[in-house]
Amino acid sequence: MRQRIWAVMQKEFIQTFRDRSTLAMLLAMPIIQLLLFGYAISMSVDHVPTIVSDQSHDSASLAYVNAMAASSYFDITEYAASQAEVMQAIDAGRVQAGIVIPPDFSASVERGDAQVLFLVDGSDLFTSQSAYNAASSIAQAHATEVLMTRMERSGLVAKGQSLLPLDARVRVLYNPNMDDLWFLIPGLAAMLLQTQSIILTTAAVVRERETGTIEQILVTPIRPTELMLGKIAPNILIAMFNMLSIMAAGVFWFRVPFQGNFLLFCGLAFLYVFSGTALGLVVSTVSQNQRQSQQLVISILLVGMVLGGSMFPRYAMPAGIRIVANLFPLTYFIPISRGIMTKGLGVEFLWNSIVPLLIYIVVTVSLAARMFKQGLD
Repeated sequence: MRQRIWAVMQKEFIQTFRDRSTLAMLLAMPIIQLLLFGYAISMSVDHVPTIVSDQSHDSASLAYVNAMAASSYFDITEYAASQAEVMQAIDAGRVQAGIVIPPDFSASVERGDAQVLFLVDGSDLFTSQSAYNAASSIAQAHATEVLMTRMERSGLVAKGQSLLPLDARVRVLYNPNMDDLWFLIPGLAAMLLQTQSIILTTAAVVRERETGTIEQILVTPIRPTELMLGKIAPNILIAMFNMLSIMAAGVFWFRVPFQGNFLLFCGLAFLYVFSGTALGLVVSTVSQNQRQSQQLVISILLVGMVLGGSMFPRYAMPAGIRIVANLFPLTYFIPISRGIMTKGLGVEFLWNSIVPLLIYIVVTVSLAARMFKQGLD
């Protein structure tokens, strides 16, 4: 059995390393993608281009606008005379938010019934949600500051005394500065590894069928399972090399701390890569040609990226969708990647993801071998 698997592995290694240009692209592409995504993707929205229509022009309105600008969430890029001009600027795409301050704002503040209209471009949902939350919190903080100033002047409270009955202290674990990259890099690494591990083996059986070499393999005494294991060996080696390069870029280039056991991470990454290549084999065995296999793998990757939890939390998805997400190895490796890298977790906390990966490998390799055998009958 070992000799038969080794024979197939030698053949696959020769085919893989013979095409040096393709091999170089396979090794370089994950690093290039990580660098592009790492700089391009940002979960925090700040410096939102904002237009202001200050119809009051008094100290109170100026203080409110300055509070918005000082937060760094909003950049005041334009000024307008009316609400209609603010709407036109948002419609034209020059800004994503607008502030309309009515006349006699200072007097309204003194009476306690001042209102400000904050307009946000809702066509960009992510920006609009972030801008809305930021504007609400800044306005509340500014209103509290104004109220405290008035009460200090009237002598109702001592300077520096707080009127709030509760002071909530929030402590963010594992990512105290809430750095985007600490969240993104583990997920991007898992996503890129899944993409490559599946793509590498997608054409493994289809290529043999199209070139006509499948008949030569069939006359050998090798079994379907042995053939499947032999074919994925070079791809696992390439994917593991890319895993190391991706981790090195994340830790040393993007300065994302690695809190856990690196050897444990490598071992579990091997299981993850193994499961991805096995899924690629399943796609390869059910496809009749390489074009069909490419269409299938693109669909699998797109669905897996969305449902796997790399960008969106799985707990917010409906139960039926979470069941579908279990068909992708990315779903199980995301908790492992973030757990080891960000939290420094050990095996005792990761069994819920490790056991499904092991089962996934056995099922997919067996399924690929069975479907390969059925395709020959």
